[in-house]
Amino acid sequence: MEISVVVASRPNVPPDEELRTAAVADRLGYHELWVGEGFVWDGFALATAAGLATERIPVTVGPIPVSVRDPATIARAAASTAALVRRPVGVALGTSSVRVVERMHGRSRRHAVSTMAETARALRSLFSGSEPGLTGERVAAHGYRLPLEPPGGPITVAAFGERAIAVAAEHSDRMVLDLVTPQAAGEYRARLDAAARKAGRPRPRLAAWLPAAIDPDAGALDQVAHSLAGYLTVAGYGEMLAAAGLDEAVRLAQGGADRTEVIAALKAAATGHIGLVGAAGTVGDRLAAYADAGLDEAVLVPATSGDPGGERTLTAVARTAGLAP
Repeated sequence: MEISVVVASRPNVPPDEELRTAAVADRLGYHELWVGEGFVWDGFALATAAGLATERIPVTVGPIPVSVRDPATIARAAASTAALVRRPVGVALGTSSVRVVERMHGRSRRHAVSTMAETARALRSLFSGSEPGLTGERVAAHGYRLPLEPPGGPITVAAFGERAIAVAAEHSDRMVLDLVTPQAAGEYRARLDAAARKAGRPRPRLAAWLPAAIDPDAGALDQVAHSLAGYLTVAGYGEMLAAAGLDEAVRLAQGGADRTEVIAALKAAATGHIGLVGAAGTVGDRLAAYADAGLDEAVLVPATSGDPGGERTLTAVARTAGLAP
């Protein structure tokens, strides 16, 4: 199983901290650097800065909300970043949320999965250096091919529901999940494999973003808890997290409890129950459990409170996993 690192996944991390984390991941020999796209950073701008601040680590940008960027814009941005940092750059596509697409960008999120499928089809042509010639129901792409060299990285699809899994199986090199248990990762592995067989394609790789904190202090647990809180009331996630040992926090959140109370419950239960949070030995066992479940790539979201750049956590995981810088 490959192990990668993500930056720009939280809104409360200072900008220089993101670049510090990128440099640590590069120095320690992590497989890839994922650069999130959200409320703070333009993903490609930060990816370019991170690439120029590192030496060799490949980059993937996203998940990018497909309802707010067209295929030519995505491909041009990826190719621009790859040309500037002189290494492969991939993109991850996602449907994002109403909060991002409709409130922040003022775009409609209707037919988001269809938009993602058609965007992935167009990007496959653009990434191969050809012109898409696509007229879909939601996306049209004609008359443009990349003047720069194609970016060279993978096309990834973020998925949770069945329709998105089918898109990943048919159009992606890799599917990414967010915040899953080893048991859920195994279930998604089986669903993705079945969808790939139906599509007549080799199975895409399976990755998952996982919160990571080795021997976390109160600040790190608070950071992890805030990253989990928004998932507790999401259909499917609540049940999964309750089964993982966060049932009290899920009960409080779904009952409308004050966020402070929910965060306190999460902090009390997070260690050893979700992602890669706890002592080094516990984290090593959980990494093995994810690998056994069929996960091809664990993407660490390191806590940085009390651990600048996530260096302690990333160093411990690299040692446990035997990474070679």
